[in-house]
Amino acid sequence: MLVDPVTDVLLAVDVQPDFMPGGALPVPGGDQVVPVINRLLAGPFRHAVATQDWHPPGHTSFASAHPGRAPFERITAAHGPQTLWPDHCVQGTPGAALHAGLDQSRIELIIRKGFHPAVDSYSAFRENDHATSTGLDAWLRGRGFVRVFLAGLATDYCVAWSAEDAVRAGFAVVVVEDACRGIGLPSGPDRTTVDDARDHLRHTHGVRFVASTAFGVA
Repeated sequence: MLVDPVTDVLLAVDVQPDFMPGGALPVPGGDQVVPVINRLLAGPFRHAVATQDWHPPGHTSFASAHPGRAPFERITAAHGPQTLWPDHCVQGTPGAALHAGLDQSRIELIIRKGFHPAVDSYSAFRENDHATSTGLDAWLRGRGFVRVFLAGLATDYCVAWSAEDAVRAGFAVVVVEDACRGIGLPSGPDRTTVDDARDHLRHTHGVRFVASTAFGVA
């Protein structure tokens, strides 16, 4: 796959220790995305953006903020359905930092999300109230980017929501599958949230999925 060094940008989503083995909310194999993303950054992509989950203590998405509730239960919040998570990516903690092994030399912008205490934020473009913008779409358009390639964590949550909102904002969107890992919560007989996210993005929003080998960087 050819990358346009001027109009294509890599969006590295939540590459943070708390989402990796040993972290507060580990994504299976989450640490495996780091070398793949670094190869992409060292190879075809001249421009990159990153997101950083950045929650205050007691954030509404934490199960600990809801007495009697457990992680991965679902509640109805003011902005809609909310999955409750273990406390993670708390502002200023080591688990909230961008992974120390991530090559940041081409990362031009870091979007911090989820810092409003009462609203969660999966997407790099909008808070989960579907109204509050992070400003990323305007920044990308202002820089002349046309196509957004996504990598990072997790396929079925922050990567998927970011991909969907990137399409809504008018960008062509490609997910680099082996540069992502998913949480994979059960969603039905023999299906997981990763399956659901992939099917929804492909069939509803026209998102392409490719492997890093398509760029000749494996």
